[in-house]
Amino acid sequence: MNEWFAAFEPFEKVYWSIALIASAIFIVLIILTFVGGEFDDTGDVDSDIEGDTGIHFQFLSFKNLIGFFTLFGWSGIACIGEGLSKGMTILISTICGLLMMAIMASLFYYLGKLNSSGSLKIENAMNQIGEVYLTIGANRSRIGKVHINIQGGMRELDALTDEPTDLHQGDIVSVAQVTGTGILIVNKHTA
Repeated sequence: MNEWFAAFEPFEKVYWSIALIASAIFIVLIILTFVGGEFDDTGDVDSDIEGDTGIHFQFLSFKNLIGFFTLFGWSGIACIGEGLSKGMTILISTICGLLMMAIMASLFYYLGKLNSSGSLKIENAMNQIGEVYLTIGANRSRIGKVHINIQGGMRELDALTDEPTDLHQGDIVSVAQVTGTGILIVNKHTA
């Protein structure tokens, strides 16, 4: 192996070194991603941040730099193999590395936008149609339960009514209001 590496001129040794080291790190990152050991470039924060606006486009990150150097090294080796000049090799390999960074940054940006918190926003129940599951007492006398489709999933939520009669299992209702405590105020639905 040493004889093979020693046969290269210094310019070619730099490209081979960059390509092999960056590729090894890149492979480790891919393996960690698939086995769930992926690390976060920004660290782990265990608190809610009120001003959090989601993931931003991150062109310069560790993963993107590894992608840059991996493609930079291998495209440089390909250019050297084709007999291109040193200047052209550096130009082409730099452009290839920057393209790789842009593609990876875009990929992580759009994948990050696919995340959802999974938190139920009870306000999304407003004006939704549901079905009574457990009897709801008339004039807010007893809390019952309703099944309502919110945020793409069927939910069972506490409900009260201002209707003069009880709402029984199977009655169709619409959500008129959501209290500060997250209890739905429902009315009998009229088609």
